[in-house]
Amino acid sequence: MDRREKAARQNRLALALTGTGGYLGKIVPTSGNRGPTSRHVRGSFFSEYVRMIRRQKNVDWGTDLLITDLDYLRKHVDEEEWYPMATFERMGVAILKHLQGATLDAVRMWGRFSASAYAERHPDLIEQNSPMESLMRLKVLRSTLFDFPAFDLPMLADGHAYVAVTYYMGPVAEEAACHQTMGFCEGVLSLAGARNVRGDFMERAWQGASRTLLDLQWDSPGQSIRPTAR
Repeated sequence: MDRREKAARQNRLALALTGTGGYLGKIVPTSGNRGPTSRHVRGSFFSEYVRMIRRQKNVDWGTDLLITDLDYLRKHVDEEEWYPMATFERMGVAILKHLQGATLDAVRMWGRFSASAYAERHPDLIEQNSPMESLMRLKVLRSTLFDFPAFDLPMLADGHAYVAVTYYMGPVAEEAACHQTMGFCEGVLSLAGARNVRGDFMERAWQGASRTLLDLQWDSPGQSIRPTAR
């Protein structure tokens, strides 16, 4: 190994151990988070990414994750503990890169599916035949998943809601997380009895907006279904 290769290897190792500037195996800029410097996600959410990575035995995750990130793959994830959002972000980006079929549409559908699984673990989330109440409960429960304000309901009315989302991540991870959140909200509404659920992005943080704003509309239980706008 010549002097240049040795210096490059030592540089990568130093960056990986300190977590201040790059990914193990390649030097890339950090995401440039705009929010609080110390942010965490609850283990119950963090564990979903860990399980997805562990199932892919044929992927060399060390090319995209820091040494400190890889350490979480070997440990038990406590669903009630806090885990670093920076690791959560890198895992999400790596999953998008390596998992076949991990498109944004697939991420949104995964959000819908995970809403059902989450509702099974938290039976108080869904109020049958009351989509509005269920969204309010989702706001409360969602606040327990992050130690910073990531999810809000600036407007909620019968058949219509705005959801504000800000994860303070880089563009790739932020876009994927917002699609997952959109699917999750759509899933909660459907479980609560809402019909003809439809969602759209009004503002996009990954394109430079200060937040992502989701526009959710639905037909409440017992109402006639309105035609979807074209």
